[in-house]
Amino acid sequence: MGSGELIATTRTGAEAHFDFLWLIIIGCFIKVFAQIEFGRHVITFGKSSLESLNELPGPVFKSERNGRKIKANWILIFWFLMFLSILGQQGGIIGGVGQALAITFPLSDSGEAKNEIIGEKVSLTIQLNEAKAKGELTKQKIAEEKLTRLPALPSSRDDLIWSIIITSFTIVLLINGKFSLIEKFCIILVSSFTLITILNLFALQSKGSWAISMDEIIHGLSFSFPEVSNGNNPLLTAIATFGIIGVGASEILVYPYWCTEKGYGAFTGKRDSSEGWLVRAQGWTRVMKWDSWGSMVVYTFCTIAFYLLGASILGRSGLVPSGSEMIQTLSSMYRPVFGEWAQMIFLIGAIAVLFSTFFVALAGQSRMAVDALMTSGILPDKIKLRTKLIKLLGIVLPLLCVTCYAFFPKPVFLILISGSMQALMLPIVGFSVLFFRYKLSDSRLGYSKTWDFFLWASFASFLVIGVYQLYTKILG
Repeated sequence: MGSGELIATTRTGAEAHFDFLWLIIIGCFIKVFAQIEFGRHVITFGKSSLESLNELPGPVFKSERNGRKIKANWILIFWFLMFLSILGQQGGIIGGVGQALAITFPLSDSGEAKNEIIGEKVSLTIQLNEAKAKGELTKQKIAEEKLTRLPALPSSRDDLIWSIIITSFTIVLLINGKFSLIEKFCIILVSSFTLITILNLFALQSKGSWAISMDEIIHGLSFSFPEVSNGNNPLLTAIATFGIIGVGASEILVYPYWCTEKGYGAFTGKRDSSEGWLVRAQGWTRVMKWDSWGSMVVYTFCTIAFYLLGASILGRSGLVPSGSEMIQTLSSMYRPVFGEWAQMIFLIGAIAVLFSTFFVALAGQSRMAVDALMTSGILPDKIKLRTKLIKLLGIVLPLLCVTCYAFFPKPVFLILISGSMQALMLPIVGFSVLFFRYKLSDSRLGYSKTWDFFLWASFASFLVIGVYQLYTKILG
């Protein structure tokens, strides 16, 4: 569970209400086939994602530097653009951590006052829309009057200070590689938060006007499209969300690196025609499939829970998470059930989810960035150099991320921009896995017509999402 589920999915629910439940489910399910096929390719050939992508057909940039040939095809160049957007996404994530900590531990009087005003605004907005739903005109009028009397938000950058502190802590962890204890701690917190979120959704059914009806669920599964309102097009938010929920394009590409570090490819050995290699490859492929499918089931249920909470509470309340109000707005999803404890429960969970996402993503992206430099031939492929550069990027990348947030403190926007770029990357991923399947795969590993059908289905969905994103964001 990461920023896609916690922030982008709830934002989609807030804007689209229940209409895009079907799109959220498809976005979680369909991408696992591409993920597995990428992992299978690594186990078969022992090559990294970028090394494999750089060998695919298409336009190629070639040059020579210091006697070393440089080669980067069109996919590698587009990956670099996506990589830059991911730095912005991580900036939004660390900004979210900063906001959560600034609410929990404000560092200034202005920060404390800002938290109180935002909290009051969120609470009054919920009261207002609940009164509208029940037809309670007196309560509605009182809430409206209180909203108009709220003072302007004071200037405070407590969130930025906390973001810088957490970024510095992350740099230390990335350099030293000592994350095991914190990783276990985050896993416990994230798992607990996920369970609480699911329980919160079920408990919501006993809260009268907040309960989700079966008609709303059926409507959400009926392939409906919400209307554009107040200048916002929920479809654009949903497509950006599609790009990053579950396993986004970046996670699909990063996954083979973790497969390699887990030893899947190494233990399989160099590909040959022997029975021993086939048995090892089949065994590790089976392990990788269980890993992928198990994760898919967990994050799908989690994503659905966040979407339904966003639709039922934020959507009905007219609240859309954005800017400095993001964390406070999101915490309101837990108020009907947990009351005064809602904010603290959400803050602890949000800090754990976002920080672990920030750390893991940067660990993966630093490896991919180094691999890109060596795969393209810009730098020589040497183990010692690779290790040094990964540690160096463990300093540089977090600093770039927090700088993005410092100059553009809009976490939701930064995350959705990355989602848009990943949505554009998805058709390329789909084309790649089809090329691997039909041009490079080992038939002995076992393929079925059902598997091929879903590979084509994933490519078709990726293509539709990518073309629409291209049309609306670039051409339109």
